[in-house]
Amino acid sequence: MQGQIQGKFLEELSVGQTAELVRTVGEADIQAFAEVTGDNNPVHLDAAYAAGTSFGERIAHGMLSAGYISAVLGTALPGPGAIYLSQALRFRRPVKIGDTVTASATITEINEAKAQVTLATVCKVNGKAVVDGEALVMVPRKAA
Repeated sequence: MQGQIQGKFLEELSVGQTAELVRTVGEADIQAFAEVTGDNNPVHLDAAYAAGTSFGERIAHGMLSAGYISAVLGTALPGPGAIYLSQALRFRRPVKIGDTVTASATITEINEAKAQVTLATVCKVNGKAVVDGEALVMVPRKAA
């Protein structure tokens, strides 16, 4: 693996390990997410429209916050080499432009036979969950 980036191997993981990522949601993030995904819902992009919703203002796409969870798994825990198998999500509160989102993942279970790890995932703004759920990832083993 010389010269390649490698995350943690299954043998290096333990229940309770955690990692996090912090991002502040900006206007450009919402615009780019809408462009890349094609999700042009006006609650995200049109201030006048959003003012008439229960939120009273524009909000970020829920999947933008979910993307921060993906970033934690793909870059930190377990990191490069891990393969996302599934992700359950619950959207708890809106994320607004300027909010700082802390995404974290904590290992809750390791299935050695299948080389799979279950992680509790959550995104918080000001200490309150905006998205939470559970991820399942496949993790490489060390070479014998």
